[in-house]
Order: sequence, then structure tokens, then C-alpha cells
Amino acid sequence: MLRIGLFLGTNIAILVLFSIIFKVLGLEQYLAAQGVQGNLTGLLIMCGIFGFAGSFISLLISKWMAKRSTGVQLIDQPRTPEERWLKETVADLAKKAGIGMPEVGIFPAQQSNAFATGWNRNDALVAVSAGLMQRFDREEVRAVLAHEIGHVANGDMVTLSLIQGVLNTFVMFFARILGSIIDRAVFKNNSGHGIGYFMIVMVLQVVLGIFASMIVMWFSRWREFRADASGAHLASRGAMISALQRLQEETQAHVPNQMPDTLTAFGISSGWKEHASRLFMTHPPLSERIETLRRGG
Repeated sequence: MLRIGLFLGTNIAILVLFSIIFKVLGLEQYLAAQGVQGNLTGLLIMCGIFGFAGSFISLLISKWMAKRSTGVQLIDQPRTPEERWLKETVADLAKKAGIGMPEVGIFPAQQSNAFATGWNRNDALVAVSAGLMQRFDREEVRAVLAHEIGHVANGDMVTLSLIQGVLNTFVMFFARILGSIIDRAVFKNNSGHGIGYFMIVMVLQVVLGIFASMIVMWFSRWREFRADASGAHLASRGAMISALQRLQEETQAHVPNQMPDTLTAFGISSGWKEHASRLFMTHPPLSERIETLRRGG
């Protein structure tokens, strides 16, 4: 539940920050003076600007943040046969997927995991954990890399940012519409938006933000099935299933997840227990992913 709280808290904190900016810049007062009901287009545009701003800024700096938060050691010039194999494998998979060569790196975590991030499919980063390199055989590592290349080729990072931007926009928009209605009906404030309106908007953004997060989590789970299918296509179905089974063994053995919470959604495994609340899971249960691959999905 800690990761659920951190994920929701981060998104809600962003919305609260934007609300404070609205207040400081006087945008709330301006819209109130114009009449909310008569300026819905202006309000929607304003919410859209702020709603998408944070999402796309996060996307643009995603590689930089990933490198700093995980301590990724990039492989520019391979120093060992293992590093050479890793970079050559990524190059081969990227060529098959029709994307540009990503940056390749290893991050110091004992949990078996990997992630891909970047602002577009031709400027991505693919990194694997030291633990995965130590415990997985090469066919399984190749399947994991193919899964991550699948995320890049499918444009999952950009799509996730677009979805988050749209949801942020409508959370901010409807929180203000409902806040204005409640402020007028309950507090009889017809002269403008006072402190009551501001507090109502904060509460509504928390509530609506939780529902919006459920939609983001649903998309995150769906894209894992797509990335698994890509991994099976680029590597092999048997190797992809074997890699997921090994990840499942580590999950059942309670190997701690050392991936930063900001990157959990981008890893091949979230490290969450099977009984975590499904509505807030970034990844489907590994058992479901394995069964889907076995059925040919």
C-alpha cells in the first residue's frame, strides 16, 4: 500500500501545486470575475495548459531522472563480454522493432528488474538491474530486453503522458466547476471565489485524482500485456514465459523492490504482491501475464 500512497500523493501534490499557482497568479479571481458559467472554454484551456505541462515536463526529463534515481551506469564502450553482449542484444532488438538505438545501462539493484524510458522511441534508455544480469540466463535477459524495447516501440511513455495530461486537465476543470457550484449553494458566496471555494477545490481534486489514477493504472496494466506480446515476438514466447516465471519466484520469495517509486510503472515487474488492490496495480499479476502468453496472447 505504500507505493499506492506515494503514487496518488505525487499526482495529487502536482494538482495542489497547480491550484496554488492559480491562486497566486490571480487566475481564480479572473475567471470568477468573468463568470465561470460564461467562460468554460477559457477555464478548460487554462486547465489544459497546466494539466499537460507537468506531464510533459516529466516525460522530457524522464531519462535524466531515471539515471539519477537508479544510479545507472551507461555502457558507452563495453568493458566486459557481458556488457558487449548486452549492448549488441539491445541493438539487434531495436533494429527488429524499427526504433533508434537506445542508451543501454546497468543499475545497482539486487532485485531482478529492468525499465525503459525516454521522450520518444528514437531517444530512449533501456536499463537492467545487476541482479537480473547475475541470475537470469541470456535467453531470459533477451526476453526482458525485448519486453522493454516493446514499450519503446509501442510509444507507451508518450501515451501514458498524454493520458495523464488529459486526466489532470479534467480533474482541475471539474473540481473548479463543482467547487463554484458548492461555494455558491452552501456558502452563498456570489461575489467571488473565497477561501471556502479554494478548500472545496482541494478536496475535490483529491477525490477526482484518485479516480483518475485508477484509469492510469488500468492503462499501465494493459500495456504490460502488449509489451509481453512484443517480447514474445522479438525474442521467443518460451523465453518470455521463462523470464516471467523467474520474476514470479522472486516475488513469492519477497525479494525487496529497489526500483525508485517514480519508475515502478516502467519496470518489467512492480514487485507488488498478488493480493494488492487491483485498481491501483501498475502491473497485472505475473500469473495472469504468464497464462496470457501461454494462450497465445
